[in-house]
Amino acid sequence: MKRVFITGASSGIGLAIAKSLVAQGHEVWGTSRNLERIPKMPRLHGVHLDLADRLSVEAAFNAALTEAGYFDVLINNAGAGHFGSAELLPMETIASQFQILVFAQIQLMQLALRHMQGRGYGLIINVTSLASRLPVPFMAAYNAAKAALAAFTMSIQLELTDSRDHIVDLQPADICTEFNQRVIKDNADQRYDEKIAKTWEIVERNMKNAPSPDLVARHVLKLVNAVPPPRITVGNAFESKIAPMIFRFLPQRVRLWGLKRYYGI
Repeated sequence: MKRVFITGASSGIGLAIAKSLVAQGHEVWGTSRNLERIPKMPRLHGVHLDLADRLSVEAAFNAALTEAGYFDVLINNAGAGHFGSAELLPMETIASQFQILVFAQIQLMQLALRHMQGRGYGLIINVTSLASRLPVPFMAAYNAAKAALAAFTMSIQLELTDSRDHIVDLQPADICTEFNQRVIKDNADQRYDEKIAKTWEIVERNMKNAPSPDLVARHVLKLVNAVPPPRITVGNAFESKIAPMIFRFLPQRVRLWGLKRYYGI
């Protein structure tokens, strides 16, 4: 039995992971901004956390740690998205995306590592996104933030080479959740209307046809129960395996052409 701290446990991927961990007999502390959305289940403890607030991040982790006594696993999963033209993105929006998707996650990593290194073992799973390598048009802040967290994860993997603390970059492709319904959409320039409409149509279609969050949960269970690899991708075969492999060897001009064709822009 392991003790796990997971952010964003009230819906989507986070909820699926929390339920799977509990079903396997693990003890889970799951966070949400609204504790009423955390299901009432044995071994699932709700923790109030607002990733937009640095003080909330530290207070939530420390309170959960006091209750749990120790954590074997931290899963940085919670997130948020914004959809709009990069040219017109307000600095406040970019800052908000980076606070939620990068700075708060790093803060939790540092808090967890201080505790885990004292115990001699720990596992941190950062749920980034395949968008860090294959960006989605009109989600520039989200793409960039996920890429930043992926780069930070790889950097800390280099520094912890001889440590028994393992860090994993888990990169989901499209997964069928309610994420799109919570994405903030904003367009202040009619020049982009047609391209935004075409892109969003593809984004919605992909989400509806994507695997369920249970696929990610099954992969997380494997990571928790074995020595994990540094990075894994999760999703349908084309998005998670074939497309990244092809793009890895293409020049940037061809990558851009391919993505434009894929999204119809």
